[in-house]
Amino acid sequence: MATIVLSAIGASIGGSIGGGVLGLTGAVIGRAVGATVGRVIDQSLLGSGSRAVETGKIDRFRLTGASEGAPVASVWGRMRVPGQVIWASRFKEESKTTSSGKGGGRQKTTTFSYSVSLALALCEGEITRVGRVWADGKELALDEVGMRVYRGTGDQMPDPKIEAVEGAGNVPAYRGTAYVVLEDLPLGPFGNRVPQFTFEVLRGAQPGSPGSDLSKGVRAVALVPGTGEYGLATTPVHYNEGPGINRSANVNSPSGMTDFETSLTALTEEAPNCGAVSLVVSWFGDDLSAGTCSIKPKVEQSVRDGVGMRWSVSGVSRSEAEALPALEGRSVYGGTPADASVIEAIREMNVRGQAVMFYPFILMEQMAGNSLLDPYSGHPGQPALPWRGRITTSLAAGVAGSPHQTPAAAGEGGAVFGNAAPDDFAGGPLGVDYDGPPEFSYRRFILHYAHLCVQAGGVDAFCIGSEMPGLTRIRASATDFPAVEALRQLAADVRGILGPEVRIGYAADWSEYFGYQPQDGSGDVFFNLDPLWSDPSIDFIGIDNYMPVSDWRDGDDHADAVWGSIYNLEYLKGNIAGGEGYEWYYHSPEAEAIQLRTPITDDGYGEPWVFRYKDLVNWWSNAHHDRPGGVRQATPTDWVPGSKPIWFTEIGCAAVDKATNQPNKFLDPKSSESALPKYSSGARDDLLQMQFLRAVFEYWDDPANNPVSAVYGGPMVEPSRSFIWAWDARPYPFFPGNRELWSDGENYGRGHWLNGRISARALSAVIEEICSRAGVAHLDTSRLYGALKGYGAANGETARAALQPLMLAYGFDAVERDGLLSFESRTGKSLGPLGDSEMV
Repeated sequence: MATIVLSAIGASIGGSIGGGVLGLTGAVIGRAVGATVGRVIDQSLLGSGSRAVETGKIDRFRLTGASEGAPVASVWGRMRVPGQVIWASRFKEESKTTSSGKGGGRQKTTTFSYSVSLALALCEGEITRVGRVWADGKELALDEVGMRVYRGTGDQMPDPKIEAVEGAGNVPAYRGTAYVVLEDLPLGPFGNRVPQFTFEVLRGAQPGSPGSDLSKGVRAVALVPGTGEYGLATTPVHYNEGPGINRSANVNSPSGMTDFETSLTALTEEAPNCGAVSLVVSWFGDDLSAGTCSIKPKVEQSVRDGVGMRWSVSGVSRSEAEALPALEGRSVYGGTPADASVIEAIREMNVRGQAVMFYPFILMEQMAGNSLLDPYSGHPGQPALPWRGRITTSLAAGVAGSPHQTPAAAGEGGAVFGNAAPDDFAGGPLGVDYDGPPEFSYRRFILHYAHLCVQAGGVDAFCIGSEMPGLTRIRASATDFPAVEALRQLAADVRGILGPEVRIGYAADWSEYFGYQPQDGSGDVFFNLDPLWSDPSIDFIGIDNYMPVSDWRDGDDHADAVWGSIYNLEYLKGNIAGGEGYEWYYHSPEAEAIQLRTPITDDGYGEPWVFRYKDLVNWWSNAHHDRPGGVRQATPTDWVPGSKPIWFTEIGCAAVDKATNQPNKFLDPKSSESALPKYSSGARDDLLQMQFLRAVFEYWDDPANNPVSAVYGGPMVEPSRSFIWAWDARPYPFFPGNRELWSDGENYGRGHWLNGRISARALSAVIEEICSRAGVAHLDTSRLYGALKGYGAANGETARAALQPLMLAYGFDAVERDGLLSFESRTGKSLGPLGDSEMV
């Protein structure tokens, strides 16, 4: 690493200046300068991803020990640690005698086998979970190992196996120490000896620790990818690819469980406060023109069905389903999850105490080089794998020949919804069957899953759609929005299927939820979704919230540079209801380039919040008045101020440089929607994703920012229903590691995924914990930035010894100012020249 190399060179050069104390001082200065320059180089090459830091010979060699007086390890984040044997039973010997041969030549063979029970201390508690376990370097299937985990809580009780051996009252509970008990471990597979164990330990913020933490801050997640024919099943499924050749469809880790179960277990343990999951399930659209768009369930291949679970969706079998298009010999998406797998997933999540929100998702399948008419240009050739929100009339508003504001627009919009009715569906042996009009329509898609949720035993909430501004803004006349009325009818039909207890909503795009203001010079302002939001069948306002919370540029001369860093939590929190989209906007790309900001005002009616998509409080708290032609109507819409809660049905940020400038941008080379955020270098940046989520948690958990409704008595934004995008149903690290199986694994590094990142700790929080142990209470870490994937140190080390590896790895300093110990990240930037008179 450049940091290490240049710090060593700096020390060498500095040490050559003079001798004695002067030489020692020069070495220290040289090392600091070299490390700072090296850190800048490292960041430019590697981005600001998380790091794992290890100290101590025992950790380095990963040896299971049994030493008296050995220090208990301290762990932060995710670390692989050896165990320290704190108790062991006697070896248990068992013998089995078998006979072979005939008559007098029979031979008896006695085989001996051995087992032992062990307790191994891992680290000081309280830990989040023990993930994977290795014996002699080989990962164990945990369902085959009788292992109990004690997380080091203050109220844990003695282990029953140890008490059975040692006697009740003779066994400590090891409170404050995380340990595992392996009961009756068979030793045969390890050469009749105790193997060398190592454990993946995850330790988040401790109870009562200050500040936000991802592991405890996440209360709801969106479960992706929404595809994979058996990716949601709890039943193991395989494909028979010939005599003696079986390929597993959904068991792709050593856990012994299906991928979904393995990932769900990790979620519930790594995010212990997560109580709600948005279950994403996809069908596929084939045209951006609403009048000719079909929405269908599809498969990756139509030849071999799964053994253990036949594929069937809405009464369509594998042989009847269409196969998805392929790119370079591989399907561009996984297939639609089988109905039976969706039922199993809902039931499993209900059993585990997760409130399930069903979230239907349309993926568009147009490939590059297609000849479909592009509604936005009027020319052949639609973009490759576009966003579903672009589905609109045959020619979009503003394109010559568009049916915009004519009855024909209503007909085109109605075609994509179709005519499927609630009583066209019935439960079948493989899921839900369909016996309605021969169509693959939006209504068939949504009503099918409403029935399937009932068959699965019920869900907590149900979305009737997500992010379809191209449809909800279709106008059949100046003031008629037919797709909104179609959604209202659909909501009523879904209510009739699900009953009164299930909460129903629509997940609007963040640019869609608050109204429609066409930039056509008309001055129109319509709260076009208000008939839906105020409908009695709708229980919550869903917003897929990817609003920008920064406007950061490289260098020191841009408008926001006064905040010091894009990672500054106060800067990010200040832009949640401030900055672009609240206080100002850019009227042109040229204005954006030079940061010429135009204030958002409303000179005519004094309601600037109408034009502020970030002003949730005023939008939610006030009556809404349409303004056709820019003229404010005297009569408000049917929206009742403060009447329904806001759920962030999606919220998240990619782990990429300057992602907070545009959290909605993602990288996927297959899609025309793939893009970097504005002014991004494209470098991976786990820290920025962490800081974005911490800012969101802290902001909306503050009652000063989140008013309480006088209608329903709850907060405006429901934090327990802020679904972080995204948690993958494929288990980490096998996704993204197994690229042969999952080709989208390459998108993980700079993507929105939480898997593998949720256990990371903010460097500032770790420093605060280390200092607190040493009795240092007065400190400032507000200018210390870093995402710590994992760090381990021996308990009993001095705070200085624990801090030194972190200071070197992350390039920060500890400075005492007026009795306050300040930790500050080095930036490598010049603060100004120093003259001769200022040098000692």
